[in-house]
Amino acid sequence: MLLTHSYWPEHSPPQRRWQSLIRHLRPYGWSVTVVTPVAHYSHGPDYRAETRGRVTRFQIGPLGERILRVPFLTGLDDRFSKLLDQVFTALGSGLRGMLCSRADIVVVTAPSLPLLAAGWWIARLHRIPLVVEMRDAWPNLVTDSGVASGAVQDVINHAVEFVQNHADGVVTVTEGFAETLRKRGVKHVSTIRNGVLLSRTPMLPPPPLQRRRLEVLYLGNHGESQRLERLIDAAKIVGPGVRLTMVGQGSQKETLVRYALRQGVEVNFLEPVYRDEVFQHYRNADSLVISLRDDWSSFKATIPSKTYEVMAVGRHITAVVKGEAALVLDEAGAPDVVGGTAQEIARLWSGLIEDRGRLLVSDAGRKWVAQHADYADLATQYDSFLRGVHERVTSRRISRLMPMPSTRTTVEDELRSA
Repeated sequence: MLLTHSYWPEHSPPQRRWQSLIRHLRPYGWSVTVVTPVAHYSHGPDYRAETRGRVTRFQIGPLGERILRVPFLTGLDDRFSKLLDQVFTALGSGLRGMLCSRADIVVVTAPSLPLLAAGWWIARLHRIPLVVEMRDAWPNLVTDSGVASGAVQDVINHAVEFVQNHADGVVTVTEGFAETLRKRGVKHVSTIRNGVLLSRTPMLPPPPLQRRRLEVLYLGNHGESQRLERLIDAAKIVGPGVRLTMVGQGSQKETLVRYALRQGVEVNFLEPVYRDEVFQHYRNADSLVISLRDDWSSFKATIPSKTYEVMAVGRHITAVVKGEAALVLDEAGAPDVVGGTAQEIARLWSGLIEDRGRLLVSDAGRKWVAQHADYADLATQYDSFLRGVHERVTSRRISRLMPMPSTRTTVEDELRSA
């Protein structure tokens, strides 16, 4: 049983990750039941009235998975509305999971923090193993993002740490956060990265060596975590020699559009695209941007989910990241990891305009992804991890039921020994 706050036909990081994993887990014999809200956010290409799902009936998903829907409260994108919706849908998920037939194992994927409590409760009620998947560095992000403070922050921190400490297994998507959890005393932690379906991700031809301007593309979430205003400032510094295209949606998109207008920067803002359209945008670009804000310490152990896809297509990367993300890109041979100021980004783009030969990159990034971040291999890791958790918990429970050997010495034993 998988508990997630977002799934098909929505288009979101948990949807992309788990549809990719389920595709490869089913051949290993896993039958997956997904408990998730009625689709109401991040509309994907399959989002229609008939695919959103209903609370009163189950769906069969595109991969043969069984989908059980729970009601939602709101689809608004601000922090407070998201939190209310996550609390409401977590309550529904907990109730729906309680009424389900008993699964072999329950997996709950965060950053929907209220959903962690629902997963813990279902696992306790059904007496089945619990695996907690932390796709972000919670509860550390509570402090960095200012989601809560004071007594509320303490409650959230203790609640998240309680579930992590009492889970039968914890999965992270970065090694850095896995090590943080181990130092905190969390047991049975494994890193299973985000990744790509490499067989469906093309290696693109190089961009032209002659072009009127540098085409820079950011494609992804327009949220607080990315600090995308830096890209607009950098484009203003460089001037007409660069065109910045920003594709996607998120809580900060309207703010970014207004900011670009105030700064007098012509940014090509586009709505989200999917599947082959994504690769067409990549094909038209000279450099692809990965961006993560550098003033939240927890992001040192965070890798943007689009990183591996960008590495796999063979385009130049403008990598505005630090920490583990920068280390991965450096290990994969990505040449241009830059600092987090608009001036540093602008210097890089100006250098690329002067020497477009720097845009020609090797296939080292794709080879790194093939070795470390192909979902076909990541699903194999997940299969082994889930089976190991189930066997360990089952063996522990059987041993508790086994009678302890008697240590009392009977009269008959004493006569025999004499």
